[in-house]
Amino acid sequence: MPIRPALAKTLVLPLAICLGGPISGTVLPAAAQSARPFGSAATARIPEAPGPVRYRLGPGDRLRMTVFRMEGYETTAEVMSDGSLNLPRLGSVPLWGLTMDEARARITRGYARILRRPIVYLDLLQARPVRVSVSGEVQRPGLYSIGQGGSNQLASSGTGASTTTIQTAGWPTLVDAVQKAGGITAYGDLRRVTIQRPGGGPQSPVRTQEYDFLQVLESGGPTVNPLLYDGDSVLIPRAEKVSETEMLKVASSTFAPDTISVNVVGEVERPGAQAIKANSPLSQALLSAGGLTRRASAGNVRLLRLEPNGTIKQATVAFNPTAPLGSKENPPLQQGDVVVVSRHGWAKATDSLRSAVEPVGPILNAASLFRLLGLPLF
Repeated sequence: MPIRPALAKTLVLPLAICLGGPISGTVLPAAAQSARPFGSAATARIPEAPGPVRYRLGPGDRLRMTVFRMEGYETTAEVMSDGSLNLPRLGSVPLWGLTMDEARARITRGYARILRRPIVYLDLLQARPVRVSVSGEVQRPGLYSIGQGGSNQLASSGTGASTTTIQTAGWPTLVDAVQKAGGITAYGDLRRVTIQRPGGGPQSPVRTQEYDFLQVLESGGPTVNPLLYDGDSVLIPRAEKVSETEMLKVASSTFAPDTISVNVVGEVERPGAQAIKANSPLSQALLSAGGLTRRASAGNVRLLRLEPNGTIKQATVAFNPTAPLGSKENPPLQQGDVVVVSRHGWAKATDSLRSAVEPVGPILNAASLFRLLGLPLF
């Protein structure tokens, strides 16, 4: 029995649904196209999940392009500094900020002007190094070029501190960028690590994302270590208030260098540069220098610190070795700090008296010798 056209349409549509995909040439009825999901109202909106970050082309990417069954159109080239790719018969095609699918579509439209229904294949042979900026409370803020795999040097800025090497593999991540900058300082806030990312090519809008790594150090559990893309900016803000427990956890993690170098001068047993653990308190530096001498004034310890703006910050500390870490009497130290231990008042008085009588010391000694020999002074 022949099937009527209207009945054939009603049979084809369920068959296409059962097969898991649309059948070529089948057009849904207008009622089916405009139908809303079951149980949805006209004003209801389902929140869209954020889409994945797509890789966008830029200068330095190495691409291979071929056209199906067309000889002389294949090429392997690198995206130039202006963001364009030089292609056969087309010349320079701007690709900066485009995804692979968008770039292939643009190249296809270009070849469609000279070819009939071209099929373009575009492959990424080698991705460019990821260039990011790291600023804020890190040991060496600046601009970094991070490739896939390699090693990161966790060390404080300056000399005198040891270096820890951490091997990396795969696409660079946010943690790799922090480690590349030498790790965070004593006042780095891991609760608000921020990434600023441009949405596309040059002068595109910037999106900001914030991550909390301190919670992972404290309680464990899954975390997000986002991948970095070219043009990202990483910011480690300064912590407003850090507890002793948080400082110790950060100092023992891979976010901070193993040691820092500080100078301890004045009334200590072994003055000079001291290599101590990162985020160590003032008491640790003084103990590393052998402790205070009998002439030292524990209530008059000066801490000198060079600020990023070039000024020198000075604070007088009443040293108390039993004070908790992070308190006013036992503050955490940073790379390059200078600790000056002054003399107490009695030591200053005796030193002043010695300096006053030192010029006449030889005369007094000679007078004593004449007196012992019974010789007249004049």
